[in-house]
Amino acid sequence: MSVAPLDHSASGYSPTHAYWLAHAARAAYQPPEKAEQLAREWKFERFRHFSAPHTMPFPIEDTQAYVAASEHMVLVAFRGTEPEQIRDWLTDTATPPVPGPGGKGYVHVGFHRALDVVHPQIRETVGEFKDNGQSVWFTGHSLGGALAMLSGARMYFEAPNLTPHGVYTYGQPRTCDATLATAYDTALKGRTFRFVNNNDIVPQVPPTPFRHVEALRYFDADGRLHDRIPAVGLLADKVRGATADPFAPAGDGIRDHFIDRYVALLEKNLR
Repeated sequence: MSVAPLDHSASGYSPTHAYWLAHAARAAYQPPEKAEQLAREWKFERFRHFSAPHTMPFPIEDTQAYVAASEHMVLVAFRGTEPEQIRDWLTDTATPPVPGPGGKGYVHVGFHRALDVVHPQIRETVGEFKDNGQSVWFTGHSLGGALAMLSGARMYFEAPNLTPHGVYTYGQPRTCDATLATAYDTALKGRTFRFVNNNDIVPQVPPTPFRHVEALRYFDADGRLHDRIPAVGLLADKVRGATADPFAPAGDGIRDHFIDRYVALLEKNLR
């Protein structure tokens, strides 16, 4: 069964929309010209790519994202990275967090700085492209998911006229403390969805006190999509294929993380 095309008039949650936003998150890994080609195939008429270097040492050299727009939709997608590149960063508990968007709670300093170098350009471009009452959607995988969540929060608390209609993330790490997570969940209730594939290691870090936002969508070990982690048989489901080192390249924690896996599982659940 073929999947229906991206619906630019979408206004709420659907697995089909999640599938296309996962494609958009995957496109953020491509060179700018390839990402633009894909966006135009999906019927977006305007496209702008961003790449901003960091001002201090990071496991990644820059933050990349793109904004695409059509008559009815504005799409923002952030590039992720592989977990091996940011392992130490994701597991670090020694660096103090920084104040969150609009002064709400606290945010992991690494994610804050990675977003800060590109967010002003993103905000300006979304404001420019949103010239016809279009809906606004944010997406990203891995680190890109963290940046999509935090950028959406900044839009709501600092530029409410650009509040996203939806934020869909895939394999997103924890980003913030309980105060910001609660404020975010209240502000964007019914608009934000966090997809997690079984033993994917990245959503399990950084450790507490960092928190996730709500609205989980979980793929079990057989690839079935649930709107929560099933309580019955949870331990058996989570340990299937697990290894002693979840960051091991051949381990389940890494295999379950790749964006191609998320796209394939969403397609499987649409059959």
